[in-house]
Amino acid sequence: MNVDELVRACLREQAEEQQPAGTGFADRVLALRRRRRTRRWVSAAAAAVAVAVVALLAPRLADAGPTDVRPADVMEPHRVAAHPDQAPPRDLIAAGRTALAAYYATTVVPRTAGRGVSTRTYWLLDPATKTYAKTTRWSWVAVAPGLRTAAVLEQNLPAGRIGLLDLADGEVKRWIPVDHTVGGLAFSRDGRELVATAYDANPDLRVRREDGTGGWDPPMGESHRTGFYVIDVASGAGAWRETGRGGGEGSGVFLNSRQDFAFSHDGSLVVSGLPAEPGYQFFDRRGRRVAAPAGEEHWTWYVEAGLSPDGSSLAGGFAGEKHKTSSWILDPRTGRERVETRGQQLLSWADESSLVAWDIGPDGDEYHQRLVLVTVGSDEVVPLSGFRATQDDTLGRWEPVFADR
Repeated sequence: MNVDELVRACLREQAEEQQPAGTGFADRVLALRRRRRTRRWVSAAAAAVAVAVVALLAPRLADAGPTDVRPADVMEPHRVAAHPDQAPPRDLIAAGRTALAAYYATTVVPRTAGRGVSTRTYWLLDPATKTYAKTTRWSWVAVAPGLRTAAVLEQNLPAGRIGLLDLADGEVKRWIPVDHTVGGLAFSRDGRELVATAYDANPDLRVRREDGTGGWDPPMGESHRTGFYVIDVASGAGAWRETGRGGGEGSGVFLNSRQDFAFSHDGSLVVSGLPAEPGYQFFDRRGRRVAAPAGEEHWTWYVEAGLSPDGSSLAGGFAGEKHKTSSWILDPRTGRERVETRGQQLLSWADESSLVAWDIGPDGDEYHQRLVLVTVGSDEVVPLSGFRATQDDTLGRWEPVFADR
């Protein structure tokens, strides 16, 4: 069998599985052929296939890292990796197309009288060992589709450069300098672009509560967001777009101290949440306010799952009618409640009909949560992790970071 025939055979096998050729397609082809062929000539042919398919279907992030070393069970998108006995997780958690790429916990570090900084400790997925490794180097981590590369910001925000981190060896392969300091990052769905939120002061500043409890809150009415960059990951090129400072008296717009930008579902626009109606702001690539695109008019910024991969369903807020903890799945065109599904908080779509969510256990404690897999229209709940701590501002109260695999 020559290389052309092998490519056609691999594509036929992929089509028979009736799944789209998403991120990591070339890796799945390579793994499949290795399982079905043991003769030495196949290794050379499969390498040629991987090169051809990568060039045609799944181009990688240029210069972002070395050859992909993900094991086969990370590359196969249908498998569920669950560890309900682990909290925080030590081993890979994944379901369908999504994986727990990292998680973090926060603690407030006092800086001056009555002021501090909410500081993150991250645990990042090592794609070779399928385990999570602790690091205190980064104030912000966004993981690209494919689980190979992360965009990172150093501690002491806002930062003057963005790092592209190789998750396999923990080394920054390239730095992208920015003229306007940034404090938040998000990848596009195809991983080819980054949106970086620009701030001229640390968005994670905290002030001591005056009620004597010793707690901390974000400073009210303080927003230091100035705009955003859209950055081409391969070249590092990107232009800063000013959106104006939000918050404060007379501004007309109130923002949280951290109110980061992300990409719209199709990647053509940039969006951020808004604490007041309509709950969002959409901008074009030149930084001009625009109307919400079709299907995203009813998006809620704090419901992290958002639109389903095919755009046919929208994750909504808390329902709590049929179950003590449940959430709505909405019609994205009308915003109408379509079906109530299990899950206290919907986090990431695993496929077109199932999601990863936070949910509570049999004790009924709404703060005693674990990651679960829920299916729309079903009462079945599959535990994915153990329960996290119930108290805020502890390293046991971890927050997930998901990415497509």
